[in-house]
Amino acid sequence: MAQLCVTSPCDGDFLNFHDGRLDGDRLLVTVRGQASPQRTVVVNGVAGNADGGSFAIEVPLSAQENLLQVSCDEQRLELRVYWDRHACRRYRFSTDDNIQFLKDLAGQPYRSLFENDYLAFWRDLWRTYGTRVQHNIYWCEPGGFDLRQMPDRYRAEFADNAEWLHLTFHAEQDEPAMPYLAAGYEQLGRDFDKVTEQIIRFAGESVLSPFTTVHWGEATYEGCLALRDRGIQGLAGYCHVSETPTGERPPGARVSYYLSAAEARHLGARDAWRCHRSGLWFVKHDIVCNTMPPAAVRPHLDAVYSNPHRRELMEAMVHEQYFCPFLRHHQPDVRQRVTECVAWLAEHDYRSVFYEEGFLGSPTALALAE
Repeated sequence: MAQLCVTSPCDGDFLNFHDGRLDGDRLLVTVRGQASPQRTVVVNGVAGNADGGSFAIEVPLSAQENLLQVSCDEQRLELRVYWDRHACRRYRFSTDDNIQFLKDLAGQPYRSLFENDYLAFWRDLWRTYGTRVQHNIYWCEPGGFDLRQMPDRYRAEFADNAEWLHLTFHAEQDEPAMPYLAAGYEQLGRDFDKVTEQIIRFAGESVLSPFTTVHWGEATYEGCLALRDRGIQGLAGYCHVSETPTGERPPGARVSYYLSAAEARHLGARDAWRCHRSGLWFVKHDIVCNTMPPAAVRPHLDAVYSNPHRRELMEAMVHEQYFCPFLRHHQPDVRQRVTECVAWLAEHDYRSVFYEEGFLGSPTALALAE
């Protein structure tokens, strides 16, 4: 007897109208898989035949979270998938490796956050394009500055701008590379707590987000559980899969946390995916602006847009150090790279969101009714 398996959709998939066909208040999706040839397969009460060992059975989804129960003779499978019922084009913009703008705010007698050039740039994007931004920050930098030295005199201004400006944990510091590749629950939890405690002190809880990117997009399963247990709901990463060894690391997933190569490859072809082992959402970065010149930004986004399974949710990112003339990473045209990205998104009717609002940034039925 052949082993019953479902090949599409996958457990944890984030589905929208590109994955099926709308029928009133339902999404009809085709469940595909393999079973013993010519046997009857039943999916949520809908029966079909495994012709030649394969089956394709269309079933309705009617809720945000949907249980699919699949059976063939004595074999049983269950998987959960999610329907982005009110899917709309939206994007989140985040920045990684942040510490320099906080050091500047702490060291200068500014009367406003936006006397800092970096924050002024992001405010300009907010005013021009409605771009909201989340800065993922370090605890300290090599020159001796750490978040305990950040004054709280800007706290009210952070709160006043929390609609579009968020701060969240990224890592303890820039070096060493991949600091959480082998870190356990305690280390990642401790670093998260240190950073978050200081953010609340100098900026207030309103700027926090339950989504972030851990430095290098690498963390153990246990480390990710520490974040989940502290309120983190989802993580962003590159979701690369290396087919060859990298240094001492064997082939496999890269910048994908604890995900297997198969999971990272699957996520890399979609907007988002939920791991039911941890309960965390994972989102693929669609563009990292500092990795390409301004002229390449629009063609890159055009290519992402051509894939309907990556089209509705765009995850954009850039690193702070490329804005800093005093650092070796500095790119004089980095603002142009970011602006090209945001302008393309605006021209294609994308709305800037934070994922904690609605369902990964799309409106819920309750929000639509208000």
